[in-house]
Amino acid sequence: MTDHLAIGARIRAVRRDRGITQDDLANQIGVSRSAVAQWETGRAGQITGNLTRIAEMLGVTVEYLLHGHDKRAAMEVQQGDELALVRLYRECQPEDQQLLLRTARRLARITATER
Repeated sequence: MTDHLAIGARIRAVRRDRGITQDDLANQIGVSRSAVAQWETGRAGQITGNLTRIAEMLGVTVEYLLHGHDKRAAMEVQQGDELALVRLYRECQPEDQQLLLRTARRLARITATER
């Protein structure tokens, strides 16, 4: 069963984080502002038929809107040190890439056992 209130809360939160008004979202999707307001307050309306367009406009996945998480997001490189590690890995020779992977796995195991 779909939790329309939770979906609406996620739409509202992402929309606000992105600085998008209800009017902006409505215009981009081709619905009325009141339809967006209804979605955000859990009154379903035509939300399921518009989830793909809502997700695209907000820059999130349908999975995120439905469930509050995106399994693929954990696989995407973010910023900062994580991105630096990926860049360094890509610059290494193949044998050094393997060494880097073994070292990272060892460090991850150590960290996991310390928890």
